[in-house]
Amino acid sequence: MERLLGFREFYPEPLPSKDAWSADARTHVFDQWRRVARQYGFREYDGPPLEPLDLYTAKSGEEIVGQLYNFSDKGERQVALRPEMTPTLARMIASSQRNYPKPIKWFAIPQLFRYERPQKGRLREHYQLNADIFGEKDPAVDAELIALMIDTLRALGLTADDFVVRLSSRNAWQDYFNSRGGKAEDTYAFFQVIDKLEREKPEVSAERLQAIGFSLEDVQRFIQEARPTEELGSILSNLSARGLGSFVKIDYNVIRGLAYYTGPVFEAFDRVGELRAIAGGGRYDNLVKLLSGGKVDLPALGFGMGDVVLMELLRSRGLLPAFQSGIEVFCSIEDEVRRPETLALVQALRDARRTVEYPITPSKSDKQFKRALELKARWIVQVDSAGVKVKDLTTRQERVMSVADFLALAGGTQGGLSTLVPLTPSL
Repeated sequence: MERLLGFREFYPEPLPSKDAWSADARTHVFDQWRRVARQYGFREYDGPPLEPLDLYTAKSGEEIVGQLYNFSDKGERQVALRPEMTPTLARMIASSQRNYPKPIKWFAIPQLFRYERPQKGRLREHYQLNADIFGEKDPAVDAELIALMIDTLRALGLTADDFVVRLSSRNAWQDYFNSRGGKAEDTYAFFQVIDKLEREKPEVSAERLQAIGFSLEDVQRFIQEARPTEELGSILSNLSARGLGSFVKIDYNVIRGLAYYTGPVFEAFDRVGELRAIAGGGRYDNLVKLLSGGKVDLPALGFGMGDVVLMELLRSRGLLPAFQSGIEVFCSIEDEVRRPETLALVQALRDARRTVEYPITPSKSDKQFKRALELKARWIVQVDSAGVKVKDLTTRQERVMSVADFLALAGGTQGGLSTLVPLTPSL
């Protein structure tokens, strides 16, 4: 039996093949995502992986159905595996926003599913950091969200030499459209052309723009000048005050979802340009109102950062740590008479939040030593009549101490076993 196309299996390190996905790397990324989001005052939430199909068609139209894993369940309800988290979040906010002071700052790390052709940087499932803010229109909140995105990438070792945030605005393009005499009925067609400028042949874009009264040369001039609007200027000034200005540039090629975003939008790309967008988001002030049937009207903005492209970037930059088993102490048992005492020591060490392994069944001492080396344990300890024999597997130095002294030493939350400096007992 083989796994389905476009889905992944995650293995502990060392990996069985160069193409395998690392569970340790995933945990490392998730830990940084959570740590930085919490530093910014975001609270974690979650929602169901299976939702009514209408939740997604209400936001994106019927055309999204072809991209979903959707079916009729046993109750003959039309449902879909979640392709994104924002509709679920908007529904949750609409029903519960009165219980939370504004602005509401939440994050999640969902697994998402889309029935698409697998390709570089895109699979049929992925994990994603979602961070959103509700209840505030000031551009300072847009800057706060972009700063979170930048600092999340910085926490993983990436620098301004590795990635850039391309900042744009739907409002800037709407102002351009209106200033050139654009007709209301041509608005969607105009934004469609702009959205595809980097992917479409110039002559095709020129023809489509000309059909609605615009010039490709003038559009390209507007993009190249990259003059920030007052709104975008405020965001740039805010980020520069934080020392993050070098990570951001105005780029009006970015426009994002046509029927979704309402203001500033942004995407993070690797500087080399080898990968798809690392992350992207923007302001979507109308979604809560849409999904609540007009009952709740809250401004909102957010971004998503997927793990597939991010992991490719971290690997290419050599920024993933060398993952080990994480075992600090291996408790050996050479004399089975000492097993009860050793089990008591194992439990005491684990109660002190140390990572511990031991031979679950009787085995020869050389096999136990080999196992400790395989696990890359720092210490091997053995209970005997004199107390505890402690051996540093890095220096091969040994010392003997009482069980009580060893537990006092190991019971600290930081450094005890790596430095052998007595700590305050926690047991």
